[in-house]
Amino acid sequence: MNHRERFRAIMDFRPFDRPPVWFFGTWRETAERWRREGWREGQTLAEATGMDPDWEDGMWEAHGLVRVSPLSPEKSAVLEETDEYRVVRTSLGAVLKEGKAASSIPQHIEEALKPTRESWERFKRFLDPHDPARRPAGWEATADALARRERTTCFLAGSLYGWPRNWLGTEGVSYLPYDDPALFEEIIEYVSEYFMALYRPVLARAQFDFAYFFEDCCFNTGPLFSPEIYRKFYDRHYRRMIDFYHSAGVRFVMIDSDGKVDDLLPCWLDSGFDIVFPIEVGTWKANPRAFRRKYGRRVRMLGGVDKHVIPRGEAAIRAELDPLRGLVAEGGYIPIPDHRIPPDCSLEQFRTYVGVFKEVFGAG
Repeated sequence: MNHRERFRAIMDFRPFDRPPVWFFGTWRETAERWRREGWREGQTLAEATGMDPDWEDGMWEAHGLVRVSPLSPEKSAVLEETDEYRVVRTSLGAVLKEGKAASSIPQHIEEALKPTRESWERFKRFLDPHDPARRPAGWEATADALARRERTTCFLAGSLYGWPRNWLGTEGVSYLPYDDPALFEEIIEYVSEYFMALYRPVLARAQFDFAYFFEDCCFNTGPLFSPEIYRKFYDRHYRRMIDFYHSAGVRFVMIDSDGKVDDLLPCWLDSGFDIVFPIEVGTWKANPRAFRRKYGRRVRMLGGVDKHVIPRGEAAIRAELDPLRGLVAEGGYIPIPDHRIPPDCSLEQFRTYVGVFKEVFGAG
């Protein structure tokens, strides 16, 4: 089987030869450490570690077929800088304080989008799906070449909470459904239409194995909004988008949220999402086997391997992976570390993880 055939067979609960050996990238500091420890210039991370080709590679900007992110005519500018941090006004208008010492979420001093209709009218100019600048020259040839690949590929297909949260801030996106529900609904509807208009010509020419929704809408005790808010504002737009992608030939649609997703998982399944990712283990001890017992084959999953186990050595890794054998054999599940690998993991430790993974699941 090639990589695409393997992925589809697993997610269709059909016979397959082995699970793919994947992860979800690293922290910046981890990559820097691994380069010092033997990741050679010109090597892909897959080549350096023994993994399969990376499913995430090229996803965020649709493999050069279309420019997905908001486009602003403004330039970002540094407003203040010290040895410890810099304050930046982004091209979208946000003011962020970014630490220099290590990877971390920046402090939001001012949000790019204010919770007002006036601000939204300004901001949505950055989200014109028909802007000619969004179509790179020669994208059709890129699409034709993509059709000949063997590796599994996906594309950023939507973000109805994650993007608005980034623009409004967590406080803004939390209050707006109550303070101005009509404006909140309008933002979500516009963003959903934006993604579909953006991808309509792309999907008429290019083929993908799955679509990826970035949402990050849960934290360590549960979701950042209630199932009631989900059903009131999000459900119908997700349904429309999922139907659109399925009808355009995209077999699977995946939703990404860290944190404790238990309360929203049934909502996602009812909306029609096919795959849930990354099943972050966390302090709440999420378990993909428990989700399968509860929801059966309605739920397909990527993730569910505690990334913090990897530096603890071969025995700990084996103890983490062994209980997943039955779920892997059943299908509809690919075990991968449950988020980006932090810098306490050496390159050699990660190579040990890859070796144990191959042994446990027969992926050698």
